[in-house]
Amino acid sequence: MSLPLFTCRPIGIIHTPHTDPAQTPRQPIRAADYTGRVEIFPEFMAGLEGLERFARIWLIFAFHRAEAPRLQVIPHGQTQERGVFTTRAPCRPSGIGMSLVPLLRRDGNILHVSHVDMLDGTPLLDIKPSSPDLDSGSLL
Repeated sequence: MSLPLFTCRPIGIIHTPHTDPAQTPRQPIRAADYTGRVEIFPEFMAGLEGLERFARIWLIFAFHRAEAPRLQVIPHGQTQERGVFTTRAPCRPSGIGMSLVPLLRRDGNILHVSHVDMLDGTPLLDIKPSSPDLDSGSLL
């Protein structure tokens, strides 16, 4: 089956101290010492209303500087969850990443976050507030 390609329009830019992919933490849990700013483009500011009520947010972003896609990857720090080895690496076929990060504060169209594990200048595709009741995975 052939599915159509789609295009995502960035809603903002993620600013972090990370400029070298080789030195960038692979997961938010390994990026506790790093803070960043998420700049939301003015035309999308209305979507931020009430976001500061959430302690954590999901950042959905594009791996804009990732290597060519590889289906079988053994990244740094491969993990085992529920007996299954998982691979988390930026060279995914879709080029889409997501990270759950603490929201420190909001200043207008700027979100201050910590635990940033993405490169400086990363295009932001979407934001989802985290709800422990919904994000817990308790249905699995």
